[in-house]
Amino acid sequence: MKARRILPLLLITALVLSLAPLTTALAQETVNIRIRCKSTPPTEDWRCNNFAEVVEEVEAELGIDIELELIQDNAAWGDYKQEFQLSAEAGEAVDIVLSGHEDIGAWAAAGFIIPLDEMIPNYPEFADIVPSLWESMKGPGGAIYGIPQDAEARPLYFSKPLLSDLGWSDEEIEALPEQIYSGEFTFADMLDVAEQAVEEGVVEEGYGFWHRPVNGGDFLYFYAGMGGEVLDEEGNLVFDQDAALKVFQMLEDARNRGIMNGSHLGIEWPDWHTTVAPGEKVLFATGGTWFWGDWAVNYVADRGGEDYLWENIGFAPIPAMETGAPITLTHPLAYMVSASSDHPDVALALIAAITTPEANNRHAIGSAHLGILNTQLESAEYQESEFLAAAHPMLDFAIFLPNHPNWGAWSEAYWSGIQAVESGELDAQAALDVVVGRLQNEVEGIVIR
Repeated sequence: MKARRILPLLLITALVLSLAPLTTALAQETVNIRIRCKSTPPTEDWRCNNFAEVVEEVEAELGIDIELELIQDNAAWGDYKQEFQLSAEAGEAVDIVLSGHEDIGAWAAAGFIIPLDEMIPNYPEFADIVPSLWESMKGPGGAIYGIPQDAEARPLYFSKPLLSDLGWSDEEIEALPEQIYSGEFTFADMLDVAEQAVEEGVVEEGYGFWHRPVNGGDFLYFYAGMGGEVLDEEGNLVFDQDAALKVFQMLEDARNRGIMNGSHLGIEWPDWHTTVAPGEKVLFATGGTWFWGDWAVNYVADRGGEDYLWENIGFAPIPAMETGAPITLTHPLAYMVSASSDHPDVALALIAAITTPEANNRHAIGSAHLGILNTQLESAEYQESEFLAAAHPMLDFAIFLPNHPNWGAWSEAYWSGIQAVESGELDAQAALDVVVGRLQNEVEGIVIR
């Protein structure tokens, strides 16, 4: 009798124990995480796709099920940011949004994103981030509101065949980047060469130098290169009239000399890249390091891709505006955690899981962006990328955009002056007057010098 009673108890106990993991699994919490990324396909798709590679790892670590929704496309930046802002105002924003670091100022002030300082120490991956990049992640009061996703630089690109047509030897063309790094070849020198190319018929009028066709952070290096300051010691936005006037005069002069004629203003990006990338029509152009990867895949693939670019396109930092060292701008994109998120800890755990050399190399090498991690920069895979190895030293000359809530208004006003002089609508002084008036009306507390 005793044995018969014990056997059923043992069987029941074994059955309960065997079902315990299944019961736990069935009761496991399911967390919904939505992530929004902007990317140029296919080179930048790892911005969101990296999360899919690590979701199982994070699920196991946290003991939860994650229902992951990745929303990724190449929407215009203005539309993309407005989409987030409207959803954030309604309390329905995605959990993680990827955007330029300069949005931190406005979005933190509006309460759209949350500070991450208290959670960051919980994830050792973040200790590997290049220290200088953290400055670009800070918002009001110095709190950190973003995790770097990538970095880059904004080079001057030049056409080797067109310089050759102008009479430059192969040795002179190959020596140009070093002359720019040393300060021997300035922006004024570049404009002189561009004017010569127009006069001699090597390029058509207006095709000596092109910058981006729409507003963007790039134009700050003109202003900063002329000695302009953007923030004072108290954190106020500053507009230096002398520096801005020099920029407008330089661009007005370039138009008067036939180097530019406004033909590149406002055109669609694919048309801009199609004109610049082959190196057959535009002598000098400024852009981002990621253009290299985009051009190789989307614009000159049928000509040989990256091999074609190495043969026909050179690059260097932006030459010094007047004298001294060259300049460029780095514009780290950041993953930010939305105030709408019900699970900010899970969101940050996912970000930490892709903040690794392996994950970021997938993005950096494929898209020609610069690395964000110390160990990534030391990795063999990164160092074997010829373009990244050549472009990375530009970061020594890079500036950041300010994370100020009113940076957008400052930038738009400044851009309106650039458009006015390059299109021939206004002369430099008149453009400056319009910009100053606009800033005084639109930007509270701005310091006009």
